[in-house]
Amino acid sequence: MYHPYFRSKQFELIAIRETAELLTISGFVPIIEPVKDSLNGLERALKSICDAHGQAIVIVNPAYGDHAGNGNGISKLLDDSFLEKDNITAGILLTDDMTVGQAIQCYEEHATHSPSFVHAGFTEGRLLSEAIGDKLAETRHIFFEKYCSKPYRKHFKGAQRVLLYDGFNKMKNSDYPSIEKFSDLHITYEDEGMDGFGDFLIVGDDFREGGGPAYAVAIHLTFIDPDQDDVMYIYHFVSTSNNTPTDPAGKFSQALDKLITKLDSGSSKIFEGEAIKEFRELHAKRHFPGLGHIKKLSMKHHIETLANFFSLV
Repeated sequence: MYHPYFRSKQFELIAIRETAELLTISGFVPIIEPVKDSLNGLERALKSICDAHGQAIVIVNPAYGDHAGNGNGISKLLDDSFLEKDNITAGILLTDDMTVGQAIQCYEEHATHSPSFVHAGFTEGRLLSEAIGDKLAETRHIFFEKYCSKPYRKHFKGAQRVLLYDGFNKMKNSDYPSIEKFSDLHITYEDEGMDGFGDFLIVGDDFREGGGPAYAVAIHLTFIDPDQDDVMYIYHFVSTSNNTPTDPAGKFSQALDKLITKLDSGSSKIFEGEAIKEFRELHAKRHFPGLGHIKKLSMKHHIETLANFFSLV
């Protein structure tokens, strides 16, 4: 059903480990594109998924980061540690510079890991569908919405299909509005003829190797509004100070004060799970855990929000 897309930075992998049981219980399947040279964190995250009897898709030919252009280390990890784990599958990223022959070759090389096709700019949909042939119904196809039109997706009708949408409008922290629409795909994916949906959580598809100094600190939290046909929106709680890159702890405190005020108003519609519990604890202690930790909490909250929604419908 739900496929959150991670690019395996440290705190993203920690978020996967900490939500492994919830992902499993909810039937959610994370997609992980490794971007860091060391795969130790990825291996720990996958073992957490296996221990929880969940599923995950690992991109074996990343487009970004240290493994771009050579995913041999990722393939070796899958072969060495997860060959007998049929719940850990390979993902083949189909970009605009790939040929049908290369896509099929990669598919055959990873046949032991039940590979999925992840369409991210590839243009030869009809030819690929024809090359897969009678095995099409056995395959899974994940479509980056911004690259894959409805006519393109129709070539893979009969297979398992997932639509991946980036609902996070990335900008400078100081420029975020207080609230904006995030997505309605969690309630419309079946109307699109899809078997599932995905997103890039509160990070977005805009990959960046590292962030610059934080002139403003923002806490991004999604919520589902039952008064707006269950559409998902996102709050951006932004620090008041934004003129210099100094004092990130003080700026986090300002953003957190805004979040807690909204929660205590009783009108936020934010789901209060484990992530919000920790935000409240940080507020009570006046503690700054670091920007990566804050992002991890927001990712966990996004997963908890969707898990809670589907547990009630």
